Amino acid sequence: MKTALLVIDIQKDYFSGGRYPLVEPLAAAQKAYMLLQCFREHGGHHVHIQHISLEPDATFFIKGDEGSDIHDSAAHFEGEPIVYKHEPNSFLNTNLLELLKSWEVERVVITGMMSHMCVDATARAASDFGFKLVVAEDACATRDLEFGGTVVPADHVHKAFMSALESYGDVMKSDEVIALLANEMVK
Repeated sequence: MKTALLVIDIQKDYFSGGRYPLVEPLAAAQKAYMLLQCFREHGGHHVHIQHISLEPDATFFIKGDEGSDIHDSAAHFEGEPIVYKHEPNSFLNTNLLELLKSWEVERVVITGMMSHMCVDATARAASDFGFKLVVAEDACATRDLEFGGTVVPADHVHKAFMSALESYGDVMKSDEVIALLANEMVK
């Protein structure tokens, strides 16, 4: 099955010292990088997705600001495909769908940030477009949220969204994704 890796919004603003830091983004980015290296080494299709805000009052991912750059932990290499987006859904008003179709992709493996926003929106859209979905949950990160005066810890936010995404596809650890792909290559 032709599979592509999506590396969503692993950008500097989400890390310590950035404009919108997440909880443990480096751990998630390192898992995403592990998958990225696997795809690179085996000639698999992969694409970086970079969010650039077009909102005049944006507080992060500002066009031209260093914080919008892809973080070194999941470095984008020259010549690798990159999709620039302006909305949480990586398919909305981008060329992502056309790129995946040109590669004849049937399944996407999703990594990135934030679990509750861009990962979720992209995963649901991928399923709507008919792609088999795999979310590498330990290669995703989020932040604490607040609702009705209650702070919801990032770990709970992440688990809630991952449990919901199980309705759309497979949610697994990065090591399990690699084992799945390796098993398919052997057959």
